[in-house]
Amino acid sequence: MEITSEMIKNLREKTGAGMMDCKRALEASSGDMNAAIEYLRKKGAASGAKRADRAAKEGMIVTRVAANGKSGVIVEVNCETDFVGRSDDFAAFAHAIAEAVETHRPASVEALMHVTVKGKTVTELYNDLLAKVGEKVEIRRFNVVDSSEGSVSAYTHLGNKIGVLVEMTGIGTDAAATGAGRDVAMQVAAMNPLVISRDQIERSVIERELDIYKTQAANEGKPAQIVEKIALGRLEKYYQEVALMEQTFIKDSGKTIKDFLAEASKSSGQPITIKRFRRYHLGEETK
Repeated sequence: MEITSEMIKNLREKTGAGMMDCKRALEASSGDMNAAIEYLRKKGAASGAKRADRAAKEGMIVTRVAANGKSGVIVEVNCETDFVGRSDDFAAFAHAIAEAVETHRPASVEALMHVTVKGKTVTELYNDLLAKVGEKVEIRRFNVVDSSEGSVSAYTHLGNKIGVLVEMTGIGTDAAATGAGRDVAMQVAAMNPLVISRDQIERSVIERELDIYKTQAANEGKPAQIVEKIALGRLEKYYQEVALMEQTFIKDSGKTIKDFLAEASKSSGQPITIKRFRRYHLGEETK
């Protein structure tokens, strides 16, 4: 069967693959469009597999919150290059993954690959993307936050390289989307706290930090009788860095997050509490 330029054009529009790849796919499939699409999918998957040893540290973080504000999802999808990570095709895939997670609540990435979204399984969407971009793509991780008593807020930062979900009680859907909830999510994105309050820090971590500060003070030649006091002072600064409630509010350096929430609570007429947060930073090392 003769492979026409119109056939090649149609296949390219359907898959986004290169002209020569489309021509070869049609030749190998005797002009059958569906078989040619499958051929390109397999070619894309094989291309991705050959790149399995290459680093996929680019990509994007996507957050998604339900209309009622009672649940949110956060996903990280990786690729090899920033060029692909900023493409419309990659962004559409990442958002489809977030939708699939929100709808189906899979237990793992493996389970996620079998669910259907936008009329196709995630595996099919994945292979479609590989055929277009020709580099390694990885659905790295996802998390779902549900709130029975409060609301979930979301924020993405630095061109979708950082994403945050925060669960808070004492705020409504509007405040979660544009008010106090969003402000706290922005704080978490910008300042990367480890815990909500200092009492959540493990004792072993505190003892380690104190030991470091005592050693530092001794090495600086500080008198032995004040080494403990200096170490405790530095520990306070550590709390102000890692405990969200004690951090300086990014929108007002004269307040801590604790101060900010106290004022917001007075305005709303009910106490506002941060229950938990999830923060993803693109390509970060995870345990």
